[in-house]
Amino acid sequence: MRVWRFLEQVPADLGRTVVVIGNFDGVHLGHRHVIARAREIADAAGVPLVAVTFDPHPMAVLRPDHAPLMLTDVDTRCALLAEAGADDVLVVPFSRDIAAWTPDHFITAVIVESLQARAVVVGANFRFGARASGDVTTLRAAGHDHDFTVEGIALDGGPQVWSSTYVRTCLLAGDVEGAAEALGRPYAVTGVVVKGDQRGRELGFPTANVPTQGVAAPADGVYAGWLRRTDVEGEAPFPAAISVGTNPTFDGERERRVEAYVLDRTDLDLYGATVEISFVARLRGMVAFEGIEALIETMKGDVVRTREILGL
Repeated sequence: MRVWRFLEQVPADLGRTVVVIGNFDGVHLGHRHVIARAREIADAAGVPLVAVTFDPHPMAVLRPDHAPLMLTDVDTRCALLAEAGADDVLVVPFSRDIAAWTPDHFITAVIVESLQARAVVVGANFRFGARASGDVTTLRAAGHDHDFTVEGIALDGGPQVWSSTYVRTCLLAGDVEGAAEALGRPYAVTGVVVKGDQRGRELGFPTANVPTQGVAAPADGVYAGWLRRTDVEGEAPFPAAISVGTNPTFDGERERRVEAYVLDRTDLDLYGATVEISFVARLRGMVAFEGIEALIETMKGDVVRTREILGL
């Protein structure tokens, strides 16, 4: 898979393509439904499928105070788009200048001149261009002039379930099972393991700490799940008990983080490693304990329940 970060990186000799466009945050089942239809058209035509996405999220540029926390960083999103069927990905670097483009300018610059589209597939509610003034009807009218077809795909699974907003709502409630149902896979956060305060190690439960700044994470609490190194090819995931929160038992903790304890492993050195931490089920909420002994006993119970949930 090729990833182009600017229009100028798209090869001039790319040839005709099928283009699927969207924010694709999370690459949930609704996104995959649209991509699957685009894949069918591309295969029938014998041309590559190019997914077009935007980074940062348009809301982060236009209304930063209302911008959602992202479900996936751009690299993870590109990998998921490839897994869903895209041959190549064009990441449009969204800015106020691009936000001011008219729908016709976007169509000409991206769809026609850069990607030489033979067909365009979008969600039925797709909007684009200045003040979101372009829609599927706009695309179809342009397609007549520029020799490409257009399909707007309704999300038959239901717009509430098949949406990034729905996934975020599930996560806010700690409902990682609901999020997984909408995504078609367990929700996961990816990041570089940083050195924490090492309290977990002192308690006999060393954890891999991943900051959550800028990305969505489940509600504070303890979860069963998996930790996988993404910087080591082919390495199997490790079962893990995962804490999300600010460690309320200890004073002064304010930074929210994801901490994963790999079951039965105190020998792992993960500092600086890039890991994916996925959430299977919620065990309990985050509480403050009156003493270390009570905390340790509860953590032991968390490990037992994690084994049961993961079928170990």
